[in-house]
Amino acid sequence: MMMQVSVSIFGNDHEKKKHINTDFRLTAVPEVRADLTHRETQQTTMASASVLKWFPEALYYSALNVVVHHYKNIRHELRIFPPSVQFDILFKHCPVSAPLVVLMFNKGLLQLFKNGCLVEVRAELSDLDVMTRMLKVGDKRHLLHHCFQALMDQALGHHSTKISSVISQAYVDRCNQEALTDKQRDSLVLHGLAISAFLAEAGWLPDAEVILTSCQNLLADSSDPLQKTRALECCHRLLHVQNGYCRFEEAEHTYNQAMVLVKQLQGMGASPNLASLYSEFSTLYMLRSNYAEAYSWSVKALQSLVANFPKPPLIDVLRQSAKACVLKREFKKARLLIRQAVVIASEVFGDQHPKYADTLIDYGFYLLSVDAISQGVQVYQTALEVRQSVFGGINLHVAVAHEDLAYASYVHNYALGKFSHARTHAEKAIELMLRLLPGDHLLLSSSKRVKALILEEMAIDNHDKDVEKQFLEEAHLLHKEALAMAMRAFGEMNVQTAKHYGNLGRLYQSMRLFELAEEMHLKAITIKEQLLGPEDYEVALSVGHLASLYNYDMMKFDNAEQLYLRSISIGKKLFGDGYSGLEYDYRGLLRVYTIQANMEKCFKYQNVLAYWKLLRDEAQETQTSPFTELTEPLRVTDTLQQFMSMS
Repeated sequence: MMMQVSVSIFGNDHEKKKHINTDFRLTAVPEVRADLTHRETQQTTMASASVLKWFPEALYYSALNVVVHHYKNIRHELRIFPPSVQFDILFKHCPVSAPLVVLMFNKGLLQLFKNGCLVEVRAELSDLDVMTRMLKVGDKRHLLHHCFQALMDQALGHHSTKISSVISQAYVDRCNQEALTDKQRDSLVLHGLAISAFLAEAGWLPDAEVILTSCQNLLADSSDPLQKTRALECCHRLLHVQNGYCRFEEAEHTYNQAMVLVKQLQGMGASPNLASLYSEFSTLYMLRSNYAEAYSWSVKALQSLVANFPKPPLIDVLRQSAKACVLKREFKKARLLIRQAVVIASEVFGDQHPKYADTLIDYGFYLLSVDAISQGVQVYQTALEVRQSVFGGINLHVAVAHEDLAYASYVHNYALGKFSHARTHAEKAIELMLRLLPGDHLLLSSSKRVKALILEEMAIDNHDKDVEKQFLEEAHLLHKEALAMAMRAFGEMNVQTAKHYGNLGRLYQSMRLFELAEEMHLKAITIKEQLLGPEDYEVALSVGHLASLYNYDMMKFDNAEQLYLRSISIGKKLFGDGYSGLEYDYRGLLRVYTIQANMEKCFKYQNVLAYWKLLRDEAQETQTSPFTELTEPLRVTDTLQQFMSMS
C-alpha cells in the first residue's frame, strides 16, 4: 500500500494542490529543548531540515495531499512515519464536508478545518500513543492547540463528550490495567506528565488533574529515589492545576504530600527541584490572600534557583515571585523580576506562545498595581490577542484575559466615563466562563465583580432613571453573587471577601442606602487592617470610599477630612506625589473645606491639586511603550543578587 502511494506522489501531477508557504515550522516554538533560546531553536530546526533541503517543499505537500486523499485506507500504516510527518498529515487532513469552520492561522494564511476533518482528527488524537507522539513535535505545539481547541469547541457546541475527557479517561483505564511491568509504568508516568502539561497549558484543568492523580497512584508505593522524584513532580504539577481551578482543599492535601516527599528525598541525599515547587506553594497562599506567606515562599523559591536552571520553569518562578512582591508592595523587586520574566519568555518561546501571554498577564498586573494604567491596558490587550491566536474559541485562558482587560479598561477610562469597551470584555469573560465552569465556580466571582463595577458607573452617568435603576439592580445581584462565592471559598476574614464588602458599600451609596453603605465599608476596613496592616493600599481604597460617603451623602465632614488625609498619606507613601488616585481625595478635601469655609486649607489644596496635575501631565508626556522599556536578560545569579540587595 505504501508503494502505491509513493507511485501516486510522483506520477499524478493533477493531485497537487496550491502550494502553501509553511514557514511556521521555522518560527514556531519548541517545548522539548527547554535550554534553547527561541533564536537557537530556529537555527536548530533549520539545521536539521537542511539535510533534506534537496527535497522540494511543494513535492512534500503534494505527497501529503495524496496521503490525505487515501487516509482511510492507509491510516494504520502512518504510525511508521516520524511524529512531525504524522502531525502534518493530521493537520492537512481536510476532507470536503460542511459547515463548522475553524480558522487555523499560518503567517496570515487561513486553513479551514471542516466538520468531517475534525471527526478524523478527533479519532487520532483520542489515541494516547498518537497524542504522545504529537506532543514530541515541539515546534508545532501551537498548531496542536489550534486542532485541539477546534475539537473542544465542537464538543461544547454539540454538548458531547470533550476530547480532553476522552483522553483523561483513556489514561485512567490504561493505568488501571492489571500486572503493569516496571517499563510500562515508567512509560505511563512520562506520558501522563506530558499530556497533563498540554491540557493544563490549554486551560483544561479538571482533566489534567484526573491524569496527574492517576499518575500519582502509579508512583505511590515506590521507594526508589527516581520514582519519588517523579512523584514530587506530579505533586508540583497537580498543585499548579488545583491552584488554577481554585480547588484549595485538594491543593492543601497535595501541598502536604509534597512536603513529605521533599523530606524523604532529602533524607536519601537527593536534590529535588525546590524552586518550582516553592513557587507553587507561594501561589496557593497568594490565592488564599495570605500575602505574607506567599512572599516568604517566593523568596525561598528564588533562593533555590541555580545558575543553570532551565529557562521555562525559571520564567514561572520569576512571574510568581513578582506577583508576591506586588502584593507586599515591594514594587522595585517586582519590577526587576517581571521584566526579566517577559524578556526570557520572549527569547525562549517567541511572542506568539501561550507562555509569553501568561507572562504578559502578570506584567499587566504589575503595571496596573504601580499606577501605569495605560501601559497595563496595552499589555493586557496584547496578552488577549496572543491567547486568542493560540486558542481562540471557548477557552478558559481567553476568558481570564478578557476579564483582566475589562478591569484595566474600566480603571483607565474611569475619569472619562467611557465604559463600553470594558463592559464588552467583562460580558465576554462571563459568557465564556459560564460555558466552561459550574455556575457557582469561584473564578466567576471576579468577572461578575468587574461587570458590576462597570454597570454601577454606567448607571450613575445615565440620565434615564429606568435604565439607571436597571443597571444598579443588576450590579447589586452580581455583587451579592460574587460575595457569596467568596464567603463559601474563604470565609469572612479574607481580603477577597473584604473587597466584595467594599464594592457593595460603593454600590449602596449609589443606590442611596447610606447606612448599609457605611456598614459595608467599615467591615471592609476592619478585615483589611487586620490582615494587611493599617498602611496597605487596599486599606487606603476603602478609607477613601468611606470618606466619600461621609462627605457627599452623610455630611460627616470632620470624619471625612480625617479619612481623606489618611488615604492621601498611604497613597503618596506607596506611589508618590503623582499617584492617580490622589485626585479624588484632593477634590473631596476641597469640598469639605469649602463647606466649612476654611479658606486657608482650600487655597492650600488648590495648589496641591494644581501641582498634582502638573506631575500627571509630565508623566503622560514621558510615558513610553511597556515593551520598549524591557532590558536584556540577566544571568540567574545577577538577578538574585540585585533582588537581595534591594531594601
